[in-house]
Amino acid sequence: MPKTFSLLRALKDDFPDITFVESDTFRWSPEDTTVYYRENEDDGLLLHEVAHAALGHTQYTRDIELLRFESEAWECAASWLSKKYAIDIEQEQIESMLDTYRDWLHKRSTCPSCQDTGVQTDKNHYSCLACLAVWRVNEARTCALRRYQTK
Repeated sequence: MPKTFSLLRALKDDFPDITFVESDTFRWSPEDTTVYYRENEDDGLLLHEVAHAALGHTQYTRDIELLRFESEAWECAASWLSKKYAIDIEQEQIESMLDTYRDWLHKRSTCPSCQDTGVQTDKNHYSCLACLAVWRVNEARTCALRRYQTK
């Protein structure tokens, strides 16, 4: 259901430390304490981004942390913010959105040599316990995933 101007106005009143900026995508930027949103899009997505801000989500160092942040933000949006603003967020939508991050994490952690699941060794590197391959990954949250084998 598209967001109404009254919801945005209420969010601005209730979260005066957050800047709200119309954009092509929904996202929370902790660097400039800004929620970027798409006009006339799903209210649940806007509440989800506000939840990141309310929860104090900043940078993550491991991919699994990003998945935790996303899960926490959806929980906050569904259990607190949706009730506060009388917005219905379907569990199916939440799971669908979380699945995109689960799929992203799975693809990043899949060994390009043997297709086993690797372990993350730092922000952009993984290693495989099965074949000992090492690979570097790009951010790939909004573009195509690239894995570059380094060993």
